Amino acid sequence: MELEITWLTLTMLILASYRLTHLIVFDKITEFIRKPFLTTRKISPTETKEVPKSQFGYLLTCYWCAGVWSAIFLGLTYLWIPDIAQYLIFILAIAGGQAILESFVGVNIKRTALYDEEAKELK
Repeated sequence: MELEITWLTLTMLILASYRLTHLIVFDKITEFIRKPFLTTRKISPTETKEVPKSQFGYLLTCYWCAGVWSAIFLGLTYLWIPDIAQYLIFILAIAGGQAILESFVGVNIKRTALYDEEAKELK
């Protein structure tokens, strides 16, 4: 079997994997998946932090680990059942591209506001 993936498909898989990884590791909507595998640990008298209870908990909170599993899941799904996977990949790729753009725009909006504030202080 010869594998032929276009640059567009590869780009969509990368964006979809990025978004799925972020969804698993960080997003509030998937907190219920992570919660059973985390415990709260006291860092200082006033600060607590959620840490993994097990290796599986670590896999759900490690961006690099979840990224590998997301890529494996999406890649194999695309290879085995492309007719179904293409819809999931398409939606996640759009969301991934949007998230990257939002991060860039959001950072620049904050930076612009900071520059405006500094300019006002200089006057």
